[in-house]
Amino acid sequence: MNALPLISERGLDDVLAWCPGGPVTVREFLADAHALAAQLPAGGALLNLCEDRYRFAVGFAAGLLTGKVSLQPSSQSPETLQRLAADFPGVSWLGERPDAVPGLPGRVFPDLATQPRAEVHDMPLIDAGRVVAILFTSGSTGLPQPHRKTWGKLVQNGRAEARALGLLERPQTIVGTVPIQHSYGFESTFLIALHGGCSFSSCKPFYPQDIVATLEYVPRPRMLVTTPFHLSALLASGLPMPPMDLVLSATAPLSPDLAHRAEGQCGAPVHEIYGSTESSALASRRTLDGAAWQLMEAVQLEHEGDTTFAQGGHVEGRVPLSDVIELGAGGRFLLHGRHADLINIAGKRTSLAYLNHQMGAIPGVVDAAFFLPDEAAAEDGVTRLTAFVVAPTLDARSLMASLRQRLDAIFLPRPLVLLDALPRNTTGKLPRQALQALYAEKVGHGRS
Repeated sequence: MNALPLISERGLDDVLAWCPGGPVTVREFLADAHALAAQLPAGGALLNLCEDRYRFAVGFAAGLLTGKVSLQPSSQSPETLQRLAADFPGVSWLGERPDAVPGLPGRVFPDLATQPRAEVHDMPLIDAGRVVAILFTSGSTGLPQPHRKTWGKLVQNGRAEARALGLLERPQTIVGTVPIQHSYGFESTFLIALHGGCSFSSCKPFYPQDIVATLEYVPRPRMLVTTPFHLSALLASGLPMPPMDLVLSATAPLSPDLAHRAEGQCGAPVHEIYGSTESSALASRRTLDGAAWQLMEAVQLEHEGDTTFAQGGHVEGRVPLSDVIELGAGGRFLLHGRHADLINIAGKRTSLAYLNHQMGAIPGVVDAAFFLPDEAAAEDGVTRLTAFVVAPTLDARSLMASLRQRLDAIFLPRPLVLLDALPRNTTGKLPRQALQALYAEKVGHGRS
């Protein structure tokens, strides 16, 4: 058996996590994992619903010690959880409130501080070929799909990302605004702590004042793992920014303007991660250095027809990607939008990502999303774009005037709907189902 350690790059007395009660060492973390492992329900799969990053980490490690697979949906909606319960017989849950999944056996995370910690002298070893986690796509373009991850590939994943970001040479304390169950949060706040020498904050701050308070609590060098949505709100808050050493963004394109403002206010370089649940993290870039991405170690991309495939390194198998990619030399490449985002209206082509970028570049626009309804909603045989916009200081007339300077007339939204906020999920994404519901509520009812 090829076995790999549960945690590498760390000594047993190094700090792994920063919790409200203070720092927690690797040794204490492993003791907590052993204590929880003895209390988990029977079964081969564990639905880990803990939002506290440390509790999730302990639950994941306890599952490793007891041979369980960690189920990690990107949504915790009742419908999603009930579907998982049906698809994985024998699954149990671990969470922070009673009856997290009605009708399913589970365990509320216990107060381990009141329980004696066992002595830990050795690092547990895990079979590299064992499937230890199943992550699910966000469902942005359909139903969430499961993707199995083996321990060996997850270890490689954590080390590859840490090396790409320079963390192996200079480990940092991680503060994340994204859920740890989501592939981005799982990889960039947890795996790089387990195998990249970093430590992490147990908190999942959402509001700007909470992000600032969490950053101030943990020691430097410190790294903020976030999304364009959270980062924009943080910078717009006007709060004094604690000094940071690295800002990492993913889940949506980051505009150069937002990256420039972030580097100025945070005093740290802003990097992006590119990847997917299916492929894991594949590449990184410093946003202000240009549009090109750099592949992580041992990862390869290749074209086959109109599809680009990722393989090698920590990628599980050969994975088709949803994006239009232009390959360059030395592991560099350019993204030209998602295949699903490419649109053709009256013979003219563009992408939703480009349209969103143009709208977002208008001064006063806080958030925006173009939406292309199904063909059934077409008028006169031409499908009309709708745009949902958050712009508190602007009106629809001025927005349309600005858009006419940026877009071909065929791509102007009809209608443009002003909102107080867009229905983004906890990772800052806008699943198509959410936009469809918004369209039906704000626009569809007015169609004949």
